Amino acid sequence: MGITSKDFEKAISIGRPPNITRLFPNSKALLVSGKYINKAMTVKGKAICMAANGRNQFVIRGVLKAAQRANSAIIIEIARSEGGANAYCAVNFWNIARQVDAMCNELGIMVPVAIHADHYGIKKEEDIEPAKIEIPTLFEAGMTSIAIDASHLPDDKNLLASLALNPYVPVWAGLETEVGEIKGKEGLSTKDEALFLIQGLNAHDIFPTWIALNNGTTHGLEASDKGIQVGLTEEIHEALLRYNISGAQHGTSGNNSDRLRNIAAKTKTTKANVATALQMISWGLKVNDYGNAIQAEDGRFIKVEGQGVTEEMWAEMTAYAENNGLKGGNYKKLNRPFENKLLGLPREIRERMANRVEDFTYKMLVTVFNAQDSADIAIGEILAAGSYDPGSNTQRVEDPDDWTPEKIVVRAKTINLNHS
Repeated sequence: MGITSKDFEKAISIGRPPNITRLFPNSKALLVSGKYINKAMTVKGKAICMAANGRNQFVIRGVLKAAQRANSAIIIEIARSEGGANAYCAVNFWNIARQVDAMCNELGIMVPVAIHADHYGIKKEEDIEPAKIEIPTLFEAGMTSIAIDASHLPDDKNLLASLALNPYVPVWAGLETEVGEIKGKEGLSTKDEALFLIQGLNAHDIFPTWIALNNGTTHGLEASDKGIQVGLTEEIHEALLRYNISGAQHGTSGNNSDRLRNIAAKTKTTKANVATALQMISWGLKVNDYGNAIQAEDGRFIKVEGQGVTEEMWAEMTAYAENNGLKGGNYKKLNRPFENKLLGLPREIRERMANRVEDFTYKMLVTVFNAQDSADIAIGEILAAGSYDPGSNTQRVEDPDDWTPEKIVVRAKTINLNHS
């Protein structure tokens, strides 16, 4: 497409949402709605944007550098467990946009970046009222996209919670919804469950950008090789075609590159979360080709000498983990107590941590997700729309009279929960 510096300047002036222009009036970072990231991947076709969980500053830095190198649009995100009120990371809902903006300006990043609040979890009905207060603060702090995740609740309550919280999400923002709790006791998502959620939202003029499924994913370290069920994902996306919604793939860290390429080639997935892999890579741990950390027979992680943190720092981190009963995926809880210690390491160590993330991310963007040069497409879409909001991806086709709260409860009882 040949985006020029003049095009980029124009995109900066019209493409940044109101919260971003208010927070960063003099910035040259193109922080945009998640809708534009999805649009770029959809226009390119068979392309997925990495949504990188910025658990530490080295991950954020490395991912931004990789996106610039690949000329790829990118999503930097933090989940509620990672960066909410009870966070285990120093990067959080309220400072991630500031960190991303600062790094973009420092590094001269000229690709569109969305800031996503992932897994804003509603695990019980009592969580809804506090969420009405907290969600606006996330957008005040620079979020440009959010995942309202009430998938722990039964299907009717998932839909009703999503309806109750939608007024607190700006209409221009990217919106992810979820059905079938990841690694939940209920098993895999079904076509009927996904249709129920999306149809109910559509009836109320809510058109999510993405839907996340329980399609065989896990969070953290992959314990088996079963992984993502590509066929199930394809079937559900096919059933949702009328509603023009894209897929969000969770739990990629434990799935091999061929399976992820199949997700890109055969489904409508345009967003893929990568969290644990990037954290482990930044620390210098040995991983396989798709980022799953390799453990020795005794369950300990294997540190690559001369990579990531210093050997002395790794010894301190593992001692802390042992003293606090942290094993396997729970090594994620090292992020918060060690962030400042890692930032206090010599520059060459900090740079090699970020560079290791950059190399892994670049390879994923280019050889697995087919996301290279999507930045130009996203900027072109911004210029064509002349706005920070590309508008809705569809329109209402469902009758709201069929989706009253009372009818939602009755309808939910007819859903096929035969997880195949």
